[in-house]
Amino acid sequence: MPTHRRTFPGDPQQLHAARSWTRATLDGHPHSEDAALIVTELGTNALVHTASGDAAGTFHVTLTVSELILAIAVTDSGDAKAAPEVQHPSPNTTHGRGLAMVAALADSVLVQGNNCGRTVIAELRIPAGRNSHAVTTELSADARSGDRRC
Repeated sequence: MPTHRRTFPGDPQQLHAARSWTRATLDGHPHSEDAALIVTELGTNALVHTASGDAAGTFHVTLTVSELILAIAVTDSGDAKAAPEVQHPSPNTTHGRGLAMVAALADSVLVQGNNCGRTVIAELRIPAGRNSHAVTTELSADARSGDRRC
């Protein structure tokens, strides 16, 4: 199962680089465009909501490809105020739709980690025969108890 990893600086201009890298890495894969959009949305969330967007911040992208699943994981640098969750914004709201878009594209979405760093994993099944879009949050015992030690 090939796995491709890359770390990007915490600069919004790097979202284009992450999207381009994803497309190039998955060249010819049936889900390459969906994966590029997912990387952009999850990377944006990392930059906006965590220390990944700080001057020295980074975000990490991992693409794991098998015959049955494409797994896209984006890991932030931590220090988020809250765990990622699907929002239900009003039609006039300009933010809050990213994770819902990811959940609509992916067969499953998993959130792991705590305030020290979270990884959001979106899985796209091949062939895409499953229509459920589950979002699951798994927090460590430290995250549940509010422990902010990293």
